[in-house]
Amino acid sequence: MNTSGPAANVSRRLDQNIEALLDRRKEDLRNASLQDRIAASITRFAGSMTFVYIHAIVFGLWILLNVGLLPLLPVFDPSLVILAMVASVEAIFISTFVMISQNRMAEADDKRADLNLQISLLAEHEATQLLIIVSAIAEKLGVVVEQKQEINELTQDVAPEDVLDTIEQKAHAD
Repeated sequence: MNTSGPAANVSRRLDQNIEALLDRRKEDLRNASLQDRIAASITRFAGSMTFVYIHAIVFGLWILLNVGLLPLLPVFDPSLVILAMVASVEAIFISTFVMISQNRMAEADDKRADLNLQISLLAEHEATQLLIIVSAIAEKLGVVVEQKQEINELTQDVAPEDVLDTIEQKAHAD
């Protein structure tokens, strides 16, 4: 297998990009506050089958003990009110931990969206510059281009603010 040439460069660049992204994730995890790490751990555990099994066993035993089907211990919650209270309090805390984790994920998504936007804007600018150069070369060589007006439009840089303003105007017009 030939490891030189364009495919190797793409693979090498792809590997570098992947490594950079993974390194950034590791750095973000290292920089996370203790509270964020605890919330993420609890959320991860609460979303696991181990959590489900533990609750099935604990709640199942609680119910069986308190309805008298397992006479190993005396009944301590005959109406299961304590069980309902414990489950409610636990649900409040778990939902809070999940929301904390979702906020953290939303922040990461915002960072990725900003990165994607920056890359797209850079690619658009580079494509515009290439189009200008290719148009100049075609003109110098005397190549007749039928889409001259379209090419002239495409060679104009577009400010992101203008695009956002246009989107907002059209969204409010509906």
